[in-house]
Amino acid sequence: MSDTIRLSADEAEIVIAELAPIVAAATDPGRREAFAAVQDAAELGELDETAAATLDPLLELALQTGRIRAIHGPGGEQAALRLYRRLPSGTALRQTAEEVSEALAALRGRELESVSLSALGPSAYSVSLSAGGLELTIRLDRQGARIASVVA
Repeated sequence: MSDTIRLSADEAEIVIAELAPIVAAATDPGRREAFAAVQDAAELGELDETAAATLDPLLELALQTGRIRAIHGPGGEQAALRLYRRLPSGTALRQTAEEVSEALAALRGRELESVSLSALGPSAYSVSLSAGGLELTIRLDRQGARIASVVA
C-alpha cells in the first residue's frame, strides 16, 4: 500500500457518515480519538496508513453486512467498494486473486477433464480442476481465494 490513500468526495462522505455514530458512541477515549482521527482525515480527503488500518475492519464489516448498501444505496456501496479495494484487506484480497489467476493460467490450452466444488465449512469452499494431467485445487473462504494444491 502507498503511504496515503486519496478519497473521492463520495468515498469521504461514506467514511464520515459511517464513523459519526461510532465516534459518538465510543466509550473508550483512545478508540474515540482513533475513529475521530480517521473521520478528520476523511474530511481532508486523504488517509494515512494508520487511518487506513483503523478504517479497514469497519468498512469491511459494513460492506459484508449490507449496511452500506441499505443506508447509502448502490452508489454508496460502489464508492465503499472502490475504497475498500485500496485498504490493506482489499489489497491483500486482490493479490491473492491475482496469484490464483496466475496459477489458473497453467491450465490454458489443456483439455478440461473435471471440475468439482466442495463445501469445507461456513463460507469455505474448495474448487478442484483437472486438465491435461494437471490438478489444481483452489480454496475460497473469508480470507479470499488461494491455491491449496497443484499436482502435475
